[in-house]
Amino acid sequence: MAKSRASGSGWGKFLVGLLLGVALLVGGGAAYLRWGAMPVATADKALPFEKDIVDVPLDARIDREKKTPPFGISEDVYEGGAKIYRAQCAACHGTPGNDVGFAKYMYPAAPPLWKRHAHAAAGTIGVSDDEPGETYWKIANGIRLSGMPAYGHVLTDTQIWQVTLLLKNADQPLPDPVTKILTEK
Repeated sequence: MAKSRASGSGWGKFLVGLLLGVALLVGGGAAYLRWGAMPVATADKALPFEKDIVDVPLDARIDREKKTPPFGISEDVYEGGAKIYRAQCAACHGTPGNDVGFAKYMYPAAPPLWKRHAHAAAGTIGVSDDEPGETYWKIANGIRLSGMPAYGHVLTDTQIWQVTLLLKNADQPLPDPVTKILTEK
């Protein structure tokens, strides 16, 4: 009988320890959040795995929901896309030859969509190496916790595709009227 009590009290101690451990974790987490230690400013260092926590489900959802363009490229498509881009996108993402100073201080930084980037394939400008369906999805749906708004209820599907196809071909020479729209002050 004495053995039975000893083993029973072991489980009791285990459960009490488990409950105390959970209470300490919850209390410590609440204190961490309450006294502002969480990195919430754009200049703060990111949490470990923060980028992965966002990118993995984002990439999976885009892969599941991306569409194909309903029309091809033409000067009219580029011109329409350039007008919309100037009005809706240029303030954060810049224009050819003109980066936006504050964009690098956003978290995550708003990518300059008319600039060659070193980490990608040679000649890649902005998102020209992305599939059109990916860029379309990001414009239409936005990206939570990034500052990228959803334009799906602001622009028509045609307008979103025009901007998408313009950006897909940002690494190609654009017709002069399109370049003029993008670079006029």
